[in-house]
Amino acid sequence: MQSYLLPILAVGIGIALALVTKQKNTIYTKLLLSFSGAFLLALTLFDLLPEVYDHLEAKTTGLFIMCGILLQIVLEFFSKGAEHGHVHIHKSETNFPWLLFISLCLHSFLEGFPIHEHNDMVYGVLIHKIPIAALISAFLIQSSFSKLQIASFLIIFTLMTPLGTYISNATDLNHVHLNKINALVIGIFFHISTTILFESSEGHKFNLSKLIAIILGVGIAFTI
Repeated sequence: MQSYLLPILAVGIGIALALVTKQKNTIYTKLLLSFSGAFLLALTLFDLLPEVYDHLEAKTTGLFIMCGILLQIVLEFFSKGAEHGHVHIHKSETNFPWLLFISLCLHSFLEGFPIHEHNDMVYGVLIHKIPIAALISAFLIQSSFSKLQIASFLIIFTLMTPLGTYISNATDLNHVHLNKINALVIGIFFHISTTILFESSEGHKFNLSKLIAIILGVGIAFTI
């Protein structure tokens, strides 16, 4: 049950943070992003990647990981990088951001699949979604969109990851096909997490607090 509830909780926490801080970006959000990027990357390397390589031919696995990286690049062309903390919604914007919405929902849907067989991955998704949900919520709240539009955006976005997990559990997906999807998601996670790490500080340099956040992320992921 936690596989479904924790991603929902993550978005709830992110929305609460946005309401409390009333800011789009704070030093704490940046540190949380750094921590989440390191945690997600480490958990993917420690848990998900070895499992996929155990069930798929090596070159096939590499191909699908590369496809995942390319897919995320395409998604970011439309979302402008919202998946790793770059949200660009102008306060005067009145047209609903359909491209951002669809890109985020597809990303969230796919990241639910690895939770099917890798329960530890739910913690990576949990930590990843909190700062992203906080940033998205902050921008939406300060936009000119109606409360109904904002609520609909956040509710559907919240449900997409549990939906991906449900489909991976409830449908009779061939084991090979499921591992190919997981390899695709590994590529997405690789791109997201490394982008967060390299863009988490000015001039691509890490200060001490961000370095500590990254080390903590890797260390906690290793102990799970």
